[in-house]
Amino acid sequence: MICPYCKCDKNRVVNSRSASDGKSIRRRRECLECLGRFTTYESVETIPILVVKKNNSRQKFNRDKLISRLLIAFGKRPIDLDVLKNVVFEVENELISLFLEEVQSYKIAEITMRKLKKIDVVAYIRFASVYYEFSSVEEFMEELRKL
Repeated sequence: MICPYCKCDKNRVVNSRSASDGKSIRRRRECLECLGRFTTYESVETIPILVVKKNNSRQKFNRDKLISRLLIAFGKRPIDLDVLKNVVFEVENELISLFLEEVQSYKIAEITMRKLKKIDVVAYIRFASVYYEFSSVEEFMEELRKL
């Protein structure tokens, strides 16, 4: 690790602990040359998951995009933001556990809907209505009947 003050690469770890996100380690370091202190974070490097869209384009999985879609689905519903973050965390972990470099967008939607169904049926229907692209009231009602 290079010191941000003097650019020396000799330093020692003064303190090490788990970071607040639980997914990384926070290390407090001291430069052996200038005695300056700085913080570094160490985390597991994961291979990015590519999402294959309906039109066969590919983009990197974006948890912020999923959170924004969930916020729309839960619009004016009594839900804690931590619950939504946990849903996204669970979806991402499930995707990682599949050991796939690429995943179809419908798979992400299905995993998300399965989790939403357990949390809030109204949010589930809102999310499903966008995913299934209901073109009629009958299609919408059919999904409601399944519940």
